[in-house]
Amino acid sequence: MKEKHSRENAEKHDKSAEKKNAPAAEKKIDEAAESAQNPAAPAENSAEASETAEAPAGKESADAGSPAARVEELEKKLAEAEKQRLLALAEMDNQRKRFSKELEALRYRVTQDTLFPFLQVMDHFSMAVKAAEAPGANADAILKGMEMISNEFDHAFTDLGVEKIDAAGKPFDPNFHEAVAEEPSDTVPAGVVIRQWSMGCKMGSRLLKPAMVVVSSGPAAPEEEKGKDDGENK
Repeated sequence: MKEKHSRENAEKHDKSAEKKNAPAAEKKIDEAAESAQNPAAPAENSAEASETAEAPAGKESADAGSPAARVEELEKKLAEAEKQRLLALAEMDNQRKRFSKELEALRYRVTQDTLFPFLQVMDHFSMAVKAAEAPGANADAILKGMEMISNEFDHAFTDLGVEKIDAAGKPFDPNFHEAVAEEPSDTVPAGVVIRQWSMGCKMGSRLLKPAMVVVSSGPAAPEEEKGKDDGENK
Protein backbone atom coordinates (compact mmCIF):
# COMPACT_ATOMS: atom_id res chain seq x y z
CA MET A 1 0.00 0.00 0.00
CA LYS A 2 2.80 2.37 0.93
CA GLU A 3 4.74 1.54 -2.22
CA LYS A 4 1.74 2.33 -4.40
CA HIS A 5 1.39 5.67 -2.71
CA SER A 6 5.06 6.44 -3.23
CA ARG A 7 4.87 5.66 -6.95
CA GLU A 8 1.89 7.95 -7.34
CA ASN A 9 3.74 10.80 -5.62
CA ALA A 10 6.78 10.31 -7.88
CA GLU A 11 4.65 10.33 -11.00
CA LYS A 12 2.98 13.54 -9.87
CA HIS A 13 6.37 15.14 -9.20
CA ASP A 14 7.69 14.20 -12.64
CA LYS A 15 4.60 15.57 -14.36
CA SER A 16 4.89 18.83 -12.40
CA ALA A 17 8.57 19.20 -13.44
CA GLU A 18 7.72 18.51 -17.07
CA LYS A 19 5.06 21.23 -16.97
CA LYS A 20 7.53 23.73 -15.50
CA ASN A 21 10.32 22.96 -18.04
CA ALA A 22 7.98 22.79 -21.02
CA PRO A 23 7.93 26.58 -21.72
CA ALA A 24 11.75 26.85 -21.64
CA ALA A 25 12.15 23.90 -23.94
CA GLU A 26 9.54 25.23 -26.32
CA LYS A 27 11.42 28.62 -26.38
CA LYS A 28 14.72 26.92 -27.25
CA ILE A 29 13.04 24.95 -30.01
CA ASP A 30 11.52 28.12 -31.46
CA GLU A 31 14.88 29.91 -31.40
CA ALA A 32 16.57 26.98 -33.12
CA ALA A 33 13.89 26.92 -35.79
CA GLU A 34 14.16 30.69 -36.38
CA SER A 35 17.97 30.45 -36.63
CA ALA A 36 17.65 27.70 -39.16
CA GLN A 37 15.21 29.74 -41.25
CA ASN A 38 17.38 32.98 -41.13
CA PRO A 39 21.09 32.00 -41.20
CA ALA A 40 22.19 35.52 -42.42
CA ALA A 41 20.88 37.29 -39.34
CA PRO A 42 24.12 36.97 -37.28
CA ALA A 43 26.16 38.14 -40.26
CA GLU A 44 23.88 41.17 -40.66
CA ASN A 45 24.29 42.00 -37.01
CA SER A 46 28.10 41.69 -37.37
CA ALA A 47 28.05 43.92 -40.45
CA GLU A 48 25.98 46.51 -38.64
CA ALA A 49 28.45 46.48 -35.74
CA SER A 50 31.37 46.85 -38.16
CA GLU A 51 29.68 49.75 -39.93
CA THR A 52 29.03 51.37 -36.58
CA ALA A 53 32.70 51.04 -35.61
CA GLU A 54 33.97 52.30 -38.96
CA ALA A 55 31.64 55.28 -39.07
CA PRO A 56 33.78 57.56 -36.81
CA ALA A 57 36.96 56.73 -38.71
CA GLY A 58 35.33 57.53 -42.04
CA LYS A 59 34.03 60.78 -40.61
CA GLU A 60 37.48 61.77 -39.38
CA SER A 61 38.99 60.99 -42.82
CA ALA A 62 36.34 63.10 -44.49
CA ASP A 63 37.03 65.96 -42.07
CA ALA A 64 40.79 65.75 -42.82
CA GLY A 65 40.18 66.07 -46.56
CA SER A 66 37.67 68.90 -46.23
CA PRO A 67 38.51 72.43 -47.55
CA ALA A 68 38.55 73.86 -44.03
CA ALA A 69 41.14 71.32 -42.89
CA ARG A 70 43.23 71.99 -45.99
CA VAL A 71 43.10 75.75 -45.36
CA GLU A 72 44.14 75.24 -41.75
CA GLU A 73 47.09 73.09 -42.84
CA LEU A 74 48.22 75.69 -45.39
CA GLU A 75 47.94 78.46 -42.81
CA LYS A 76 50.23 76.49 -40.47
CA LYS A 77 52.77 75.98 -43.25
CA LEU A 78 52.61 79.69 -44.15
CA ALA A 79 53.19 80.70 -40.53
CA GLU A 80 56.19 78.36 -40.31
CA ALA A 81 57.62 79.75 -43.57
CA GLU A 82 57.20 83.31 -42.32
CA LYS A 83 59.00 82.39 -39.10
CA GLN A 84 61.91 80.91 -41.08
CA ARG A 85 62.04 84.04 -43.27
CA LEU A 86 62.28 86.36 -40.28
CA LEU A 87 65.01 84.19 -38.75
CA ALA A 88 66.97 84.30 -42.02
CA LEU A 89 66.65 88.10 -42.21
CA ALA A 90 67.86 88.45 -38.64
CA GLU A 91 70.83 86.19 -39.32
CA MET A 92 71.73 88.18 -42.45
CA ASP A 93 71.59 91.43 -40.49
CA ASN A 94 73.85 89.97 -37.79
CA GLN A 95 76.34 88.78 -40.40
CA ARG A 96 76.34 92.22 -42.04
CA LYS A 97 77.10 93.89 -38.70
CA ARG A 98 79.86 91.39 -37.93
CA PHE A 99 81.39 91.88 -41.38
CA SER A 100 81.28 95.66 -40.96
CA LYS A 101 83.08 95.44 -37.61
CA GLU A 102 85.70 93.05 -38.98
CA LEU A 103 86.31 95.30 -41.99
CA GLU A 104 86.72 98.34 -39.77
CA ALA A 105 89.18 96.47 -37.55
CA LEU A 106 91.12 95.33 -40.64
CA ARG A 107 91.35 98.89 -41.95
CA TYR A 108 92.66 100.08 -38.60
CA ARG A 109 95.33 97.36 -38.50
CA VAL A 110 96.44 98.10 -42.07
CA THR A 111 96.67 101.82 -41.35
CA GLN A 112 98.62 101.15 -38.17
CA ASP A 113 101.05 98.80 -39.90
CA THR A 114 101.53 101.32 -42.71
CA LEU A 115 102.20 104.32 -40.52
CA PHE A 116 104.39 102.65 -37.91
CA PRO A 117 107.63 102.55 -40.01
CA PHE A 118 107.31 106.29 -40.72
CA LEU A 119 106.82 107.45 -37.13
CA GLN A 120 110.52 107.38 -36.32
CA VAL A 121 111.34 109.00 -39.66
CA MET A 122 109.00 111.83 -38.79
CA ASP A 123 110.68 112.31 -35.42
CA HIS A 124 114.13 112.53 -37.00
CA PHE A 125 112.87 114.91 -39.67
CA SER A 126 111.46 117.24 -37.01
CA MET A 127 114.80 117.16 -35.18
CA ALA A 128 116.62 118.05 -38.42
CA VAL A 129 114.34 121.03 -39.04
CA LYS A 130 114.97 122.36 -35.52
CA ALA A 131 118.73 121.90 -35.97
CA ALA A 132 118.63 123.83 -39.26
CA GLU A 133 116.70 126.70 -37.63
CA ALA A 134 119.21 127.04 -34.74
CA PRO A 135 121.69 129.94 -34.92
CA GLY A 136 125.06 128.92 -36.30
CA ALA A 137 123.75 125.66 -37.71
CA ASN A 138 126.36 123.41 -39.25
CA ALA A 139 125.40 122.73 -42.87
CA ASP A 140 127.44 119.55 -43.07
CA ALA A 141 125.76 118.12 -39.97
CA ILE A 142 122.33 119.00 -41.38
CA LEU A 143 123.16 117.36 -44.69
CA LYS A 144 124.35 114.23 -42.93
CA GLY A 145 121.14 114.15 -40.88
CA MET A 146 119.00 114.48 -44.02
CA GLU A 147 120.87 111.59 -45.61
CA MET A 148 120.12 109.47 -42.53
CA ILE A 149 116.43 110.39 -42.81
CA SER A 150 116.45 109.42 -46.48
CA ASN A 151 117.90 106.02 -45.56
CA GLU A 152 115.20 105.56 -42.94
CA PHE A 153 112.57 106.28 -45.58
CA ASP A 154 114.12 103.59 -47.77
CA HIS A 155 113.94 101.08 -44.89
CA ALA A 156 110.31 102.01 -44.21
CA PHE A 157 109.41 101.44 -47.87
CA THR A 158 111.24 98.12 -47.85
CA ASP A 159 109.33 96.97 -44.76
CA LEU A 160 106.07 97.69 -46.59
CA GLY A 161 107.22 95.89 -49.73
CA VAL A 162 107.46 99.10 -51.74
CA GLU A 163 110.23 99.38 -54.33
CA LYS A 164 111.47 102.64 -55.80
CA ILE A 165 111.67 102.96 -59.57
CA ASP A 166 115.02 104.23 -60.82
CA ALA A 167 114.48 105.14 -64.47
CA ALA A 168 117.57 107.20 -65.36
CA GLY A 169 119.59 105.61 -68.17
CA LYS A 170 116.99 102.91 -68.83
CA PRO A 171 114.69 102.44 -71.85
CA PHE A 172 111.38 104.24 -71.51
CA ASP A 173 108.67 101.87 -70.20
CA PRO A 174 105.13 103.28 -70.37
CA ASN A 175 104.06 100.74 -67.74
CA PHE A 176 106.25 102.41 -65.08
CA HIS A 177 107.38 105.74 -66.58
CA GLU A 178 105.56 108.92 -67.51
CA ALA A 179 107.35 111.19 -70.02
CA VAL A 180 107.07 114.88 -69.18
CA ALA A 181 109.47 116.05 -71.88
CA GLU A 182 111.61 114.89 -74.80
CA GLU A 183 115.06 116.28 -75.54
CA PRO A 184 117.69 115.57 -78.19
CA SER A 185 120.94 114.06 -76.98
CA ASP A 186 124.14 113.04 -78.69
CA THR A 187 125.13 110.72 -75.87
CA VAL A 188 121.81 109.09 -74.93
CA PRO A 189 120.07 106.95 -77.58
CA ALA A 190 116.52 107.73 -78.59
CA GLY A 191 113.86 106.22 -76.31
CA VAL A 192 116.16 106.12 -73.28
CA VAL A 193 115.48 108.16 -70.14
CA ILE A 194 117.91 111.08 -69.83
CA ARG A 195 116.96 112.01 -66.29
CA GLN A 196 114.27 111.42 -63.72
CA TRP A 197 112.34 114.34 -62.28
CA SER A 198 110.43 112.49 -59.56
CA MET A 199 110.63 109.05 -58.03
CA GLY A 200 108.25 106.25 -58.96
CA CYS A 201 107.10 103.40 -56.71
CA LYS A 202 105.73 99.92 -57.23
CA MET A 203 104.67 97.01 -55.05
CA GLY A 204 105.54 93.76 -56.73
CA SER A 205 104.29 94.11 -60.30
CA ARG A 206 101.66 96.68 -59.33
CA LEU A 207 102.45 100.33 -60.04
CA LEU A 208 101.82 102.77 -57.18
CA LYS A 209 103.25 105.92 -58.77
CA PRO A 210 104.93 106.32 -62.19
CA ALA A 211 108.36 107.91 -62.41
CA MET A 212 108.30 111.34 -64.08
CA VAL A 213 111.09 111.31 -66.70
CA VAL A 214 112.67 113.16 -69.60
CA VAL A 215 113.21 110.95 -72.64
CA SER A 216 115.91 111.29 -75.29
CA SER A 217 114.86 111.86 -78.88
CA GLY A 218 118.33 110.98 -80.19
CA PRO A 219 120.91 113.26 -81.81
CA ALA A 220 119.75 116.69 -82.85
CA ALA A 221 118.86 117.15 -86.54
CA PRO A 222 121.43 119.04 -88.74
CA GLU A 223 118.99 121.88 -89.36
CA GLU A 224 118.50 122.37 -85.65
CA GLU A 225 122.28 122.43 -85.11
CA LYS A 226 122.72 124.92 -87.96
CA GLY A 227 120.03 127.13 -86.53
CA LYS A 228 121.77 127.01 -83.17
CA ASP A 229 125.10 127.94 -84.76
CA ASP A 230 123.56 130.85 -86.63
CA GLY A 231 122.00 132.09 -83.45
CA GLU A 232 125.31 131.88 -81.66
CA ASN A 233 127.13 133.74 -84.48
CA LYS A 234 124.63 136.57 -84.37
